[in-house]
Amino acid sequence: MPIRPEHRRLYPFDWRQLSASVRFRRAKGRCERCARPHGEIVTHLGDGRWWDADETVWRNGKGRRLTKLPPLLAWDAELPRTRVSLACAHLDHDPSNNAGRNLLALCQRCHLEHDRQDNWWRRWRTLRARRAWADLFLGPY
Repeated sequence: MPIRPEHRRLYPFDWRQLSASVRFRRAKGRCERCARPHGEIVTHLGDGRWWDADETVWRNGKGRRLTKLPPLLAWDAELPRTRVSLACAHLDHDPSNNAGRNLLALCQRCHLEHDRQDNWWRRWRTLRARRAWADLFLGPY
């Protein structure tokens, strides 16, 4: 995930190396929550379940095997596919805390899920600020 310019000063100068170390050395190129592989195109069902082509098995959003779903080739419909991209996430949402136990390699789905509450508040504040500016210059909304 790109770092916002206003937050850049909170990250250490060697963030790229630290992030790469967490994502590829420690996590071995897989999401630490759901085990999706970095850079691969994965077939999924849209609710967290995805097809692990290496082991030819369906997995849930936590990376556990699912046995009740038919194999990928047995599906009649075209299933959505997504390229997986790993990012290094701060568990406590503090970019200045770069301790190893505070960093986690997450795919884009797990990272969005992890940041859901922060993203919700950010959207709420943005909408309120827009409404305040509109009231100030354009009259009541």
